[in-house]
Amino acid sequence: MNLVMTKVEKLAAALPQEVDGAIITSPHNRRYLTGFPSSAGLVLVTKQTAYFLTDFRYIEAAKRVVLDMECVEYKKRAETLRQLIKRHGLSSIAVEDEGLTRYDFSQLDSALETVQLRGGILDGILKQLRLVKTAEELEKIRQAQALTDFGFNYILSHMKPGRTEREIALELEFALRRQGAEATAFDIIVVAGENSSLPHGVPSERALTKGDLVTMDFGAMVDGWCSDMTRTIAVGCCSEEQRHVYHTVLDAQEAALSVLRGGLSCVQGDAAARDIISAAGFGDCFGHGTGHGVGVEIHEAPRLSPTAGDETLQVGSVVTVEPGIYLPGRFGVRIEDMVCITQNGCENLTASPKSLMVV
Repeated sequence: MNLVMTKVEKLAAALPQEVDGAIITSPHNRRYLTGFPSSAGLVLVTKQTAYFLTDFRYIEAAKRVVLDMECVEYKKRAETLRQLIKRHGLSSIAVEDEGLTRYDFSQLDSALETVQLRGGILDGILKQLRLVKTAEELEKIRQAQALTDFGFNYILSHMKPGRTEREIALELEFALRRQGAEATAFDIIVVAGENSSLPHGVPSERALTKGDLVTMDFGAMVDGWCSDMTRTIAVGCCSEEQRHVYHTVLDAQEAALSVLRGGLSCVQGDAAARDIISAAGFGDCFGHGTGHGVGVEIHEAPRLSPTAGDETLQVGSVVTVEPGIYLPGRFGVRIEDMVCITQNGCENLTASPKSLMVV
């Protein structure tokens, strides 16, 4: 007897008694439940079974990959969905709030006029399921981070004056894909000199010059699971001010890493880093949260943030730890590792060195 519940079984068990099933349409939640990437399809979960509905383009491949639910091909999605709902006698179905636009909801509501679509239920259940990674999911994230560490080591030899931010970002993406990444986890950030004060700056034709700090934020994807890492390095030389800012950020990051554990308030996790940056006089130069969850999306729960409310860290969650200091128009520094939360601390999944590098 299999005592390990599948994701769809956990989802079905978590639905309230008054709800007969759930429809999942968002790409990330569909892939989380099926393990299959596609631009079209939906998942229908009932209390007894589950279906992945998709079209002719994907059905053959889906049947090879999707193991925990029946794959059904549709020509008219709404008609096939109505047939399955009638087969199982469903009258109240939970739908995503974040994953459905108002238009999509109205279309679904019109197509399923005999069914009550219920919001305010499904997103919270899916968030809780995705919050804690299984051993298999964590292994995929480890593989993605191993590729990311490889990418950092590889790109160091390309960090030379005259190379542009865009060239370096492209070289890094090629390296990750050649090494086996399914894709990058997000658009790679490479920002140099004054551009490094932009936390989410876009790589440009700006060429590296001696004395620049260069921030690189990137990650790989393996079977739909993401990694995330940031390193800041110096080109040619480094001023005392740059060194001071760098080591302040590093001290803040290490302070946060030292306190993270299961049950810790996410606000407290953020404060461990933020307090050090504020005490050094740079509080106004750190405007984002200290970290965020990583999984099938690059930004998901939980959040290490002063606005995280009563959210706490769960054992098995994967989060980033990425404080930064950004001096507008001059330079910025961010250092980011990705960790898995344990009962008594955290396991750092990032192997790349963090000492200040001058290349």
